[in-house]
Amino acid sequence: MAYKLMKGNHALAEAAIRAGMTFFGGYPITPQSEIPEYLSAHLPAAGGTFVQAESELAGVNMVYGAAAAGHRAMTSSSGPGFSLLQEGISYIASAELPAVFVDVQRYGTGLGDIFQAQSDYFVATRGGGHGDYRMIAYAPASVQESVDLVVDAFDKAEEYRNPCLILSDASIASMMEPVQLPEPRTCNPDHDWAVRGKHGGAFKRVTSTMYYIKDFDAYIKAKYDRMQESEQRWESVRVEDADVVLVAYGISSRICKEAVEMAREQGLKLGLVRPITVWPFPVKAFAEVNPDVRGYLTVELSALPKMRDDVELAVEMKTPVHHFLGGMKIPSSQTIVDAAATILNS
Repeated sequence: MAYKLMKGNHALAEAAIRAGMTFFGGYPITPQSEIPEYLSAHLPAAGGTFVQAESELAGVNMVYGAAAAGHRAMTSSSGPGFSLLQEGISYIASAELPAVFVDVQRYGTGLGDIFQAQSDYFVATRGGGHGDYRMIAYAPASVQESVDLVVDAFDKAEEYRNPCLILSDASIASMMEPVQLPEPRTCNPDHDWAVRGKHGGAFKRVTSTMYYIKDFDAYIKAKYDRMQESEQRWESVRVEDADVVLVAYGISSRICKEAVEMAREQGLKLGLVRPITVWPFPVKAFAEVNPDVRGYLTVELSALPKMRDDVELAVEMKTPVHHFLGGMKIPSSQTIVDAAATILNS
């Protein structure tokens, strides 16, 4: 299949169409506005429905309705806009409906700013809405992965009847890279759980599963335990003999991958664990790491450490876990190498 040069946001949007998405309802906010802009022209041309909602709240509830009717539905946002989606995501999860959400992260707290960052790790991995739910959260590190993972997100959303998330960032969303796009799919919305209106068929309802599942606590625990066991994804780079292992996702992981090679040339045994799913966090990846590793170094574009908590849990706090915070500025590879060297020399 031929490659096509595409911007990250555009490639993700095109992949969603080709994955069989038939409804998008969303609202513009930098740095994800190119997703609805692209879909406003290309989704109707592919036979789907695009709605620019009056707000993020309206958009997520439109997604709720489309998902309830069995359609592959998606919305995208960033920062404070993603915060506004949380109630709707919680309701969609409680009704066990498949939907895909995209968060192109931006910097800061509250309104924040439009700079690239990785500030939404907690809301993506812990769930920002009410109740007992989780979302598989994919963190692409390239434009090609944005394409591949949005297709996987739609499939997994339907498999588990649960919302899934693409946790992108402004750098991945804005860069241009060659990609291979998937072949277009046509997806049948006539699921046995989907509502169809009063057309003489069986009565169906969409509401919280806790109202009609007998042992809801056991059911919901088993569902998310199955996700946690089955859906961990990661990439490991030279961890078998590493003295220090970096842990990074998204744009940070690209810098860290280069840092590993630079460090090796300088005689420092550096490795990298790159989570592809930030939930479920790839705990299994750490079994591959050198048992004599001296320490871990998480690298995040944020003002406070977030992923470090998950690394500490994954290694059961048996090995020191340090952090490097870039804030809104992407660090150089050599800066990361120097930070790793400091761990060895301390």
